Amino acid sequence: MGIIQQILFLVTLAVAFMLIRKRVVRIKSNIQLGKKSGVTERSSERWKNVLLVAFGQKKMFKRVIPAFLHFWIYAGFLIINLEVLEFIIDGLLGTHRVFAPFLGGVYPVLMNFFESLAVAVLLACVIFLIRRNILKVKRFWSAEMTSWPRLDGNLILVIEITLMVAILTMNATDQLLQSKDDHYVHTGQLFFSSFLMPLFQGHDTQTLVVIERAAWWFHIIGIFGFALYVTYSKHLHIFMAFPNTYFAKLEPKGHMVNMPIVTNEVKSMLGLGAAEAPAGEPGRFGAKDVNDLARHNLMAAYACTECGRCTSECPANLTGKKLSPRKIMMDTRDRMEEVGKGEKGLQDDKSLLGDYITKEEVNACTSCNACVEACPVLINPLEIILELRRYVAMEESGSPAQWNSMFQNIETSFAPWKFAPSDRFNWSKDLQSK
Repeated sequence: MGIIQQILFLVTLAVAFMLIRKRVVRIKSNIQLGKKSGVTERSSERWKNVLLVAFGQKKMFKRVIPAFLHFWIYAGFLIINLEVLEFIIDGLLGTHRVFAPFLGGVYPVLMNFFESLAVAVLLACVIFLIRRNILKVKRFWSAEMTSWPRLDGNLILVIEITLMVAILTMNATDQLLQSKDDHYVHTGQLFFSSFLMPLFQGHDTQTLVVIERAAWWFHIIGIFGFALYVTYSKHLHIFMAFPNTYFAKLEPKGHMVNMPIVTNEVKSMLGLGAAEAPAGEPGRFGAKDVNDLARHNLMAAYACTECGRCTSECPANLTGKKLSPRKIMMDTRDRMEEVGKGEKGLQDDKSLLGDYITKEEVNACTSCNACVEACPVLINPLEIILELRRYVAMEESGSPAQWNSMFQNIETSFAPWKFAPSDRFNWSKDLQSK
């Protein structure tokens, strides 16, 4: 590799780094729109979630076939990127297959392993494309899966297929050049790429060099482009799943977080002890916009894979209601993005509740936690739904009339029904007389 290519590589690396860094800073800033979560306790359980759920893909295997295919893509992404390390070192030093002389006979074994993973990734991506576009799995064609989310899913699969083909093409032409050009280090026979060698055998040395270098550049630029693209894509979950599983809720799924100031007031009214002094008056009950949510809720929106497992398990959605837990997470992310890139920020006369998520959607939720149980990366759409619904009830008094009647009965009679607490067990008298 000549000095010109080294300079070009350095420029490419620098541009990619700056663009990715700019995007990471924007995402961090968007997440920081939310309230501090203060999650620090039970760190051992949190790291266990990271290892088993994010790294180990534990919850994916509730659906075996897509889990098996996803595993190959996931393993390929992690392991094949070890080869990218060699690409980067070669680009910086102007070398070619810098690890080959140091690893000796182990190098072709590793390269064959990488190629087998590349083929597995390629096949898995083809099957996923078929499932999405020919078999049309229902959860990929829901109302919220508009043209961009569907295109995004297809694009990433096509990009991965193209990158795998580039690796195999580079290795095939590289093997042909090993007997023609001393610059090319001998790697031994590489099984899968050898099937492509007949396609290039008729070319002269210079043409093979051009093809090999083009495949090398295509792959490395593709990797940098992929890294930048995922920050705009649902595939950001590749990275965000790890912090999301760490900060995920550890309490039982039926546990709901109460507002301390309300809890203290209720305890005081019921004579259950002296009320604890709240840290400060809340600016708002519940959530109207993204800045009212906790930061871990906003981070979860970036961790959403848009797989639709939550929506496919949601009883409200299954009975025809407008609620889709996946849409809740997508809308939260879209609102963050709009606030982050807009000049007016949160003062743009829009809000998450109303302009993105409707009251009809949040009121349809049964709080059953089916969406929470279904999510493969421990996202909790219910927390956002409850905060939005709390705002409607406590700030706007906008709950349905039947709900308001129930709330009033609970407040006055300590039960959803309108009768005195002293009469609550009158029904048992009939049993005692029998």
